Amino acid sequence: MTLHWKLVIDARDPHAQAAFWGETLGYEVEDNDALIERLLGVGAVPEALTVEFRGRRAWRDLIAVRHPDDPYDEDSGTGLGRRILFQRVPETKSGKNRLHVDVHSGPGTRDEELTRLRALGASVLRHVKEPGGEWVVMADPEGNEFCLH
Repeated sequence: MTLHWKLVIDARDPHAQAAFWGETLGYEVEDNDALIERLLGVGAVPEALTVEFRGRRAWRDLIAVRHPDDPYDEDSGTGLGRRILFQRVPETKSGKNRLHVDVHSGPGTRDEELTRLRALGASVLRHVKEPGGEWVVMADPEGNEFCLH
């Protein structure tokens, strides 16, 4: 049985993506500050691999969000359950996603959720209405498609 998992998403700005998806899903942005400070203190990593994010040290090239109900390692801040990790890559997104996230709103709240997600930086790509249901295809701030049901 799988104990924990993470979905890894390439990003130009991993910290902005973590902030967006954390707010979108109600996930918590992982706080790796204590681990980073320990590693810096013993000279295991150079300071150049870190940045300040929300007043704490974070890794420059990757950051994750985790489900708030799942366990996490208090020493490292790393989630031990459902996670999404954003890793910096030099290239921009090209082509259609082969994998995407479906965001499900509560009954009768899709329009409110659509407004909230647009305020966070998402854009609407198209509205879909088919015999099996209807949803909105959206893009996150870096252009990754996801569906709002």
